[in-house]
Amino acid sequence: MNKNTLQKRPVYLNLLKIRQPVTALASIAHRISGVFLFLSIPCLIWLLDQSLTSEASYETVIAQLASPVSKLLLIALAWSAAHHLFAGIRFLFLDVDVGVELAAARRSALIVNVLGALVALMAMVAVL
Repeated sequence: MNKNTLQKRPVYLNLLKIRQPVTALASIAHRISGVFLFLSIPCLIWLLDQSLTSEASYETVIAQLASPVSKLLLIALAWSAAHHLFAGIRFLFLDVDVGVELAAARRSALIVNVLGALVALMAMVAVL
């Protein structure tokens, strides 16, 4: 094979070994949290409907939310709501050219990630 043929071949990138910048992590997590929030809407509506149907169904919903899996999902839901809110505000500021310099963008992305983690920790303390 000649040198030109080798250069045209696709390159395998292992995304788990690439160290992403904090701004990329904030952006990726914003998308993931948005998808999780969107997918949780039908389940949350169903839980609300069940809890308002009768007193017995309310007790059933409370029992379902007491399971360890439900608690983990509630913590993940709290993180995703908080992160999506904070990252959305950050992106709105970036849209109007506030904080677009590299240092400010990194700092705001780090703040968003830390605030999302803090809300998740607070939800963990409240739920567990």
